[in-house]
Amino acid sequence: MRFTSHQEPMRLKGLSARSTRGTRSTGSVRRTGAGRRAWAATVTASVVAAGLLSGPAASARPDDDPALTTMSIKSPPGGADVRVLLFHGSAAGGDESPVVNAGIEAIERIGLSGPANQRFEVTATDDASVFTNDRRLGRFNAIVFLTGGGDVLDPAQEAGLEAYMEAGGGFVGIHDAARAEPYSDWFTGLIGARPAASGPAGVQRATVEVGDRRHPATKSLPQEWKRPDKWLNWTKNPSGEVHTVARVRESTYQPGASANGADHPVSWCRDYDGGRSFYTGMGGTVSSYDETEFRDHLRGALLWTTRLVQADCKATINKNYAAERLTRPNQPGQNDQIGEPHGLVTAPDGRVFYIGRGGADSSQPVITDWNDPDIGKGRGEIHVYDPETGKVTLAGALTVFGNKGGGDELVKVEEGLLGIELDPEFERNGWVYLHYTPHSEIDRVKRMADRRVSRFTFDESTGRLDLRSEKVLLDWPVQIHSCCHAGGGLAWDSEDNLYIATGDNNSSGFSSGYSGNNPEPNFKGVSFADARRTSGNTNNLNGKILRIHPEPDGTYTLPEGNLFTGEETAEGGGKTRGEIYVMGVRNPARIFVDPVTDVLYAGWVGPDAGQPSTTWGPAKYDTFAAITEASNRGWPYCMGNKQPYRDRNLPDPSQPLGWYDCDRPKNESPNNDGLVNLPPVTGNNIWYSPQGGGPDFPRDTNGVPSYKQDEATYRLPWLKGGGQAAMNGPVYRFDGASDSDTKWPAYWDGKWFVGDFYDADQPRNAVLMNPKTQGDGGLPVHSESLKKIVPVGNDGIKNLMDWKFGPDGALYVLDYGRGFFTSDAKSALWRVTYTGGGPTPAVGRLARGTE
Repeated sequence: MRFTSHQEPMRLKGLSARSTRGTRSTGSVRRTGAGRRAWAATVTASVVAAGLLSGPAASARPDDDPALTTMSIKSPPGGADVRVLLFHGSAAGGDESPVVNAGIEAIERIGLSGPANQRFEVTATDDASVFTNDRRLGRFNAIVFLTGGGDVLDPAQEAGLEAYMEAGGGFVGIHDAARAEPYSDWFTGLIGARPAASGPAGVQRATVEVGDRRHPATKSLPQEWKRPDKWLNWTKNPSGEVHTVARVRESTYQPGASANGADHPVSWCRDYDGGRSFYTGMGGTVSSYDETEFRDHLRGALLWTTRLVQADCKATINKNYAAERLTRPNQPGQNDQIGEPHGLVTAPDGRVFYIGRGGADSSQPVITDWNDPDIGKGRGEIHVYDPETGKVTLAGALTVFGNKGGGDELVKVEEGLLGIELDPEFERNGWVYLHYTPHSEIDRVKRMADRRVSRFTFDESTGRLDLRSEKVLLDWPVQIHSCCHAGGGLAWDSEDNLYIATGDNNSSGFSSGYSGNNPEPNFKGVSFADARRTSGNTNNLNGKILRIHPEPDGTYTLPEGNLFTGEETAEGGGKTRGEIYVMGVRNPARIFVDPVTDVLYAGWVGPDAGQPSTTWGPAKYDTFAAITEASNRGWPYCMGNKQPYRDRNLPDPSQPLGWYDCDRPKNESPNNDGLVNLPPVTGNNIWYSPQGGGPDFPRDTNGVPSYKQDEATYRLPWLKGGGQAAMNGPVYRFDGASDSDTKWPAYWDGKWFVGDFYDADQPRNAVLMNPKTQGDGGLPVHSESLKKIVPVGNDGIKNLMDWKFGPDGALYVLDYGRGFFTSDAKSALWRVTYTGGGPTPAVGRLARGTE
């Protein structure tokens, strides 16, 4: 037994010294859940009779009077009586482990350090009889298990521990504590997970991803914490049932045959059975306890479990979220609830404005004959969901080119109503911005159209968009002979600059699914298979993210800091467009600007090749990027982390030329009317192929990857694709001033949501970026799946089309439906809310340390 925080050590009556092993009357008796519950009922009844379950009351602790048997887990007002019991009993005999000794000494030091009002006394014992002494156990705010495991408690002792937790106690388990009480379901729940029978051998250095940046056990730690330890594998991943605060990255060590994969929890917490439980799988070596950062980790765990501080250990537990479908299926032959879902935005008052691209009800005819003036005519619809009434209204409809119809691919087209945003002063001026392709502007002979971004006024008195109020801010030509890639996203930054995402307006075919750089074919002189005409062209607004500053009169100005000024001339009169902020993107349908940092987040789909090619380059990479400044993101020259494609020969595009140079790309296409020498390519943060996330290859002396599948490594093992379509999401920002009881917790603050249209192996994740490296293509520090929170499956949100947080802190999601280019019974607007309550313990139940 050890006692610290005063110079004079103290002993608890009836507890053996630390050097003396406690004895057990039950030996290794196997206990069933039912047997444990019987013991728990007996002990808890006696505790209740003594007043234990008054819990952490404001009354003073019991003193040493044996007549006082009330277990109270609350410090007296103004007192210094915060205490921790460190139990190190073991089922095995012999000398104490050096790890136990190191752990005891470290926790004693932790109790003596830090601010005076966060210090605590530590008593260490190996005598399990303390768990059947209600009065003595009630002296402690938290219990630490630092044990070699095994069956260390008899039924009465485990029942005493259970009663202690039910009364509001705290528990911290360290490393091999996960092996204790192997026959107890209740103790498994207390710990959260059990180690696998086999695991990685010896001590290995590994990287710990610290995903929780707010819990006191992790908030001071590096995002990527590199340290040696004995790492444990788990028989069952507890994430989603516990709140995981840190994970170990298996790619940084040898995890063994029972590896857990990309999501390998190492530290977690939960509110359990009335109390608070924290477990860390670290601490398996003596040297761990000499590490300042590991002691900080333990200190934070103890501050929460002793009730000296609050923390949220509910934020990632799946059952604390509820997904609700807000819209009903459309009535037959009508789009009264929803059009072909394509984008959403939330108003300051909580209303959700969402758009339908242009596809009609599946029963409506689709016109694909270019001789028919109505070819591809569709209705781009704007619906409004009002959370106050739960009702949906149709605010307006535009006649768009977008109900299928197209040239070489006659059954589909991706034009239509593509994007929506509300003015930053919407509550005052009612302005709504729409990104769309008006049917009235198509040229059926040349198979060209005009795309535009226009401003309309929403009339609050009628709940309708005034279509006569249109102010066209910006328009540009697009080819409509061949599908695809229209883009569509809109977003604002803090300077009221409007970002406009446009697709490369290029066919998916003719390049064997690789770089989309075939200069042929064309229609009436306009190539529809060469993205160098669009994305790679400094004088073309397609395949870009534009940035303009709208003015009150319906015009716009150009902010400083775009990629070009619009006045550059070189190489015999090459041109640029000053609206371009980002070039080299393929189809950025969803963009988001973080209102706190003004970082632009975007995602776009890749081409169609299912495998890398040693001749042509990488397979299809769907991509996400955190963009901190104007840049070239590579398409169609490079993808991923600056992996180049091969140039094509003329007049025979099936014959390869040299590899593109990502640092010095040149646009030498005959379809280019912009600069030849382009800005260098910036690597992207997230890319994924059918084989996995972040594929990378060995490179030769010229920096060209081998593109041999059997040589690939996957730098982002938490995702992979297949039939993939990247759908960028928001960065969550927690509003502490909001009184919403459905807002997502502060844990998610600053995390970036990335997803895919499909819900199989594709991503639906929240990622944490390193602000110092994200602008240069740095990989995410941490990622965790959202698939149990934003539910997948045919009766869930199967085809994610857009997702944004509302002012109530809830997540609003559009499910596209189960058909293409139409709306169906599964097309819907959803809301995902948090139901788990606030951090614990409640403010009124916090303990008070030394003042």
